[in-house]
Parts: sequence; C-alpha cells; structure tokens
Amino acid sequence: MPKTLSVALITRNEAANLPRTLASVRWANEIVVVDSGSTDATLAIARSAGARVFEEPWKGFAAQKNSAIAHSISDWILSLDADEEVSPQLAQEIQALLAGEPAFSAYRIPRLNHFLAVPLRHGGYWPDPKLRLFRRGAAQFADRPVHESMQANGPVGQLKGPLIHHCYPTLSDYIEHMNRYSSIAAEALINSGRARTSWPWLAWNALLNPAATFLYNYVFRLGFLDGRAGLLQHINHSFYIHWKFAKAWHMAQEKRSAGR
Repeated sequence: MPKTLSVALITRNEAANLPRTLASVRWANEIVVVDSGSTDATLAIARSAGARVFEEPWKGFAAQKNSAIAHSISDWILSLDADEEVSPQLAQEIQALLAGEPAFSAYRIPRLNHFLAVPLRHGGYWPDPKLRLFRRGAAQFADRPVHESMQANGPVGQLKGPLIHHCYPTLSDYIEHMNRYSSIAAEALINSGRARTSWPWLAWNALLNPAATFLYNYVFRLGFLDGRAGLLQHINHSFYIHWKFAKAWHMAQEKRSAGR
C-alpha cells in the first residue's frame, strides 16, 4: 500500500519563495506550515494552497522545524525550507519510493545551491546531501543555533534527484543573511566557551582561516569552474568566516571587560 507523505515547512515573510516551493509539492498528501509572525502574504499563500497552517512564536531553527514535523500526520515526512524546490526528478523518485517498501527509514537528498540564480556545482557546494525525507518518528533536527542538521535513528539511504535551493538571489540577500548568521554563530562560540581574546586566536580564525578556506574551496575544490558567481560566493563565504570570529573575539573582549 502506498505510504502517505507530509511536507513540513517553517516560514516568516516568505511570500516571494513560497508559491514556487508549494507548487513543487502539490502532489503530497499534506503540507504543514509553521509560521512565526509573517507580515506579508505568506499565510494567505499557504492557506490558498491547502496547507495546514500553525502560527507559533519563534523558538529557533531546529525547534521550529521539529514543531512542523510534530504537526505532520502522514506516514513519511519531507522537511523543506521555504526557498527550496523539489525537482521533477526528485518528486518522481520519492513517489516511486513510497509506492513500495523503502529499504531505509530516512534518506539524504542532494541539494543544488543557486547563488545569484547560478547553480554551484563545484567548490564543495554540490552534491551537498541533506537528510530531509524520513519515516515519521525516525528523525528530527538537532538543537543547534545555526546550520541545524537532522539526525536519524538508524541507517540512512541516498536519493538521486536534486533538491533545488534558491538561497541567495541577490548579493544584498547574501550579505544580510551572512551578517545575521555570523552574529548567531559568534554568540554560540561565546556560549560554548570557545571564543578567545588573544591576538593569535584572532589572527588565525579571522584572517588565516578565511584565506585558507577560500584557497581550498575555490582552487583545490574547483570553485573557479562556477564562473563569476562562484568567485563572489567563495569571497563572501570567507568574509562570513571572518565576521563570525571577529564578532566572537569582540564579544569575548567585552565580556572580559565587564567581568573586571
């Protein structure tokens, strides 16, 4: 007997992305949207697509996504971000998988990231496998401040069809996103006790680490093959690393000064 599928999403002001995402999963048995205070047309778009919508305060990425999963009632769950799109190949693969008896209780899906509308196929950005499809109760997101990841209870399979990630359509979007995420990551470094106030720590993490990361991803992992978009992506990713550690160093300095 075919297995039913719920698609679980979290949103906040995703009116620009949501129609594309919902259209790619209209074949699912259920769509669950957990929204945290949208002021644009997000809620109307979700409801017009037949989604079950829950309005909840923001609890953090992992907790919010786990809440959407908890609201899902189908046999299997596909967890998506609002800027992701299920490709036709992936849709067919999932439907065929759930029509039979899946060999695994959870599956990773390759994700094709787009930067400035250009797909990144090198530099470590492809295939970027993400655990997103799982039997209900077989996986959940680990509680992390940023870059939340899903953990499964057992062995994990691998699908072939790509998940399309429309992550940064403009450079301004990317800079705003990285600025916000670097602040969250810096706070996580402070809370974990890993931030330092020494100059050697700052020099390595805020200068040499970003430079080494750029060299490794852009040159040795062939990021240059993605053209100008690839160059901008790897330069700005290095800046993100710089911001993260520079902010953590500054926070640690302030914390140390306040404790005197």
